[in-house]
Amino acid sequence: MIDNSELPIGFTMELAQHSDILNEFASMPKAKQDEIVEGARQVKSREEMRNYVENIANF
Repeated sequence: MIDNSELPIGFTMELAQHSDILNEFASMPKAKQDEIVEGARQVKSREEMRNYVENIANF
């Protein structure tokens, strides 16, 4: 299960805008989710986060 307290707020907001990507992210193994969340913590702008979330399928 995803622990929302560990997710960056911008990442959470972008996932909420893309239900298909959210479902894909939720079905990934925990280790892969952790890797993606750690990458999201490095994102510095809203536009960059949007691009990051939209490209989750490529990770």
